[in-house]
Amino acid sequence: MAKRQLAVIGLGQFGRGVTDTLIKQGHDVLVIDKKERLVSDYQAIATHAVVADTTEENRLKSLGLTNFDYVIVAIGEDIQASILTTLILKDMGVKNVWVKAINKNHSKILSRIGADYIIQPEKDIAKRLVNQLLHNHIMDFIELSDDHSIVEVKVSDRLVNRSIEAIDLRGLYGLSLIGIRHNGKVDINPSPYYLMQPKDVLIILGRNRSIQKFKKVEVYDEFTLKAKR
Repeated sequence: MAKRQLAVIGLGQFGRGVTDTLIKQGHDVLVIDKKERLVSDYQAIATHAVVADTTEENRLKSLGLTNFDYVIVAIGEDIQASILTTLILKDMGVKNVWVKAINKNHSKILSRIGADYIIQPEKDIAKRLVNQLLHNHIMDFIELSDDHSIVEVKVSDRLVNRSIEAIDLRGLYGLSLIGIRHNGKVDINPSPYYLMQPKDVLIILGRNRSIQKFKKVEVYDEFTLKAKR
């Protein structure tokens, strides 16, 4: 894979996830956020880490982003900041601006102002998930939004020989079981009467706090392949 020069604007959970992945792949990454405490986490691991309000045109222009292969706008819930940042980047002549959209209206506006690719986590992740399940790839921690994720959880001693029906992920925790990894294969439609085995891995979707609650109650030797924060 060719080494690229990328910038990530916004260090919420989504932005950090993108940044961690790019750094692991060996790319040069500039991270930008207006919160110093978030930027400080990447001072030692990103190529460059800058504190900046990207809605300020002169400040954004000073960062030399027209020389980057891609600029990813990963700003969270502040739709106005996301739109203004994208508009300034395109006016500057940045060639590849990828932007995370919060909802359909946000996506429409981004499209109209020239965003080159609009990241819609719920839709994009569905495609990725299907491909990984079908090809038995190991799936890492995946963030759907700031509040929802998909994680792999190893079956603990407490869960062994209990059925899917018995642990009642939906009723007790509000979680969805996407599939079970067993002997290297993924069953995306397991029987509710299936008894979990020691090396099984549950693939779970839901609210982050609900996932944490489930792990606290039911899981002692859980693991995720979540990138280090």
